[in-house]
Amino acid sequence: MEKKHEVKTSVKDENLIEKRRHQMIRAAVTLFKEKGFHRATTREIAKEAGFSIGTLYEYIRTKEDVLYLVCDSIYNEVHDKLSQISAQNGTIEDLKTAIRHYYRVIDDMQDEFVVMYQESKSLPKGALEYVLNKELEMINIFRKILVDCVQNGELRLTEAQTNLYAHTIVVQGQMWAFRRWVLRKEYTLEQFTELQIEFVLNGMGK
Repeated sequence: MEKKHEVKTSVKDENLIEKRRHQMIRAAVTLFKEKGFHRATTREIAKEAGFSIGTLYEYIRTKEDVLYLVCDSIYNEVHDKLSQISAQNGTIEDLKTAIRHYYRVIDDMQDEFVVMYQESKSLPKGALEYVLNKELEMINIFRKILVDCVQNGELRLTEAQTNLYAHTIVVQGQMWAFRRWVLRKEYTLEQFTELQIEFVLNGMGK
């Protein structure tokens, strides 16, 4: 299991840490989307979050820490929504349910996904490795559901196909964030989701 990147803080109150870091994440996403990671300053993040630069540095040490928190929050949210589904019955309906949940998370966190993929290269090596491993964990959630479907006779896929379809599902969902400027003019989230499910299942022969 990969070692989690540590964001150091001088504050002891866990609830307060969570509250302040949530504020920082929201502020950082707004600024990173508008200006980019390198042009946004920690002072601007603090102001957008509603507290002083001194308070900001009680909860993080660097601007890269804030970017890391943005990335980690996405994977935690996805994992929380999907992990319980992956342990169920290994049916096509489980797969559809997982995809729908995942796409809703993307819809809820569109800006975060865009910022993460645009700016994660700016993370220090240790934090970047952790984030990339979290990405693989997200893909493995779908891979496990697909493997369960194969084992239960719901799908007929080779190991190579199973691995590639897990990546495909994850990336296709992220289109909703990256291409929203045009997709939202043509589809609702529900329409987009059901068409993507149909596309994936047709590819798998269902």
